[in-house]
Amino acid sequence: MSEPVIRVENIGKRYSIGSQLGQPKSISDTVQGYLQSPTRLLQHFRIGPPTELLWAIKDVSFDVYEGEVVGIIGRNGAGKSTLLKVLARITEPTEGQATIRGKVSSLLEVGIGFHPDLTGRENIYLYGVILGMTKVEIDRKFDEIVAFGGVEKFIDTPMKHYSSGMYVRLAFAVAAHVEPDVLLIDEVLAVGDAAFQNKCLGRIDAISKEGRTVLFVSHNIPALLSLCSRAILLSGGTVTADGKTREVLDTYLEGIKEKSELPLFARKDRRGDQRLKFVGFEMRDWQGVEVGSLVSGQDVTLALKYESSDGEPLNNVHVELELYGKFHESLCQLSTNFHQVDFQEIPAAGAIELKIPRLPLQAGRYMFDLYATVSGGMSDYIQDAGALNVEPGDFFGSGRLPPVGHGIFLVQHSWSVASAEDCSQVAYDV
Repeated sequence: MSEPVIRVENIGKRYSIGSQLGQPKSISDTVQGYLQSPTRLLQHFRIGPPTELLWAIKDVSFDVYEGEVVGIIGRNGAGKSTLLKVLARITEPTEGQATIRGKVSSLLEVGIGFHPDLTGRENIYLYGVILGMTKVEIDRKFDEIVAFGGVEKFIDTPMKHYSSGMYVRLAFAVAAHVEPDVLLIDEVLAVGDAAFQNKCLGRIDAISKEGRTVLFVSHNIPALLSLCSRAILLSGGTVTADGKTREVLDTYLEGIKEKSELPLFARKDRRGDQRLKFVGFEMRDWQGVEVGSLVSGQDVTLALKYESSDGEPLNNVHVELELYGKFHESLCQLSTNFHQVDFQEIPAAGAIELKIPRLPLQAGRYMFDLYATVSGGMSDYIQDAGALNVEPGDFFGSGRLPPVGHGIFLVQHSWSVASAEDCSQVAYDV
């Protein structure tokens, strides 16, 4: 077997947590801060007890060979982006080493390498040079890059006036035309619209067929199945699976399922200050009776049980629930602030009820995340907090439903026919 294009050997990246409460704006601010807080000065010179340490990735090792398209998957906080930043030489590893042979092009964060005051045209040349292209190469590919990014009308407009989607389109267009030996891509493609995402995926496929190597971080499971022959699963900063994409994805989804079956009060993998803590949830039918599964087309209630950490009432409470489909694709977000009903004050313990009229979901199992803030600060965030089991129901009142697999949502609709005489015809001057 040939030498690997990418070799990662026992890579680890460690961060200090809570060592600085804010960033000073000048040298005088820094000196004044040290005078006011000797502890901060001691921390700067690493004197005294260490601050809390977090290993974003730890003991990560793998090889990638020429022409492979490898998907990097895992939940938020698993270390995926940190790994790509180490490989792109954006950050140095705390331990271990990574070796990459050939020219590397990376697309990790929206707008890295762009200057907001420069036009799109000027930034293509700036970013292209940063990625290792010569002016002659950029001249030759300029029109193709602009067309791929779809920003022809705005190419001479300063990029501070671009939307985030325009940033991503132009950044990917430049990165994908560098003709790199290795292309590193993070989840930033999720910012683009569906048509552009499909164009990007087609470009990634073309790059791999040219014998180049791609490392692709994504939550888009259909895209991973389509593009990647291999996947690496990160969990808690370590590699927990490495193999054929379908097998690794099955491991990933099974782990999510197992985690969601734990009672909420027992979940340790949560973030926030826990001023409000989710401790359980109930599914209730249209009569308010607790049930083990919901029925399509019925009014349902989800009761999210909570407790406050200090036994006191909670103020300015905001709650969100995000729902996921079969491949863990985001389906919808349900939020208190969509209806301007963030709660000004709620009791120290109780249940926040989410009512959904005529549940518009096909039969199946749907995972959800829970998120809450109290007085603007993140209080509790649990990924894969639980699942909704949905059974088929008479949504349309006809005794019929679309076959399973033909869509996820059920939409109330009607049909009618109009005669030719009833159809008005309008002529437009061109």
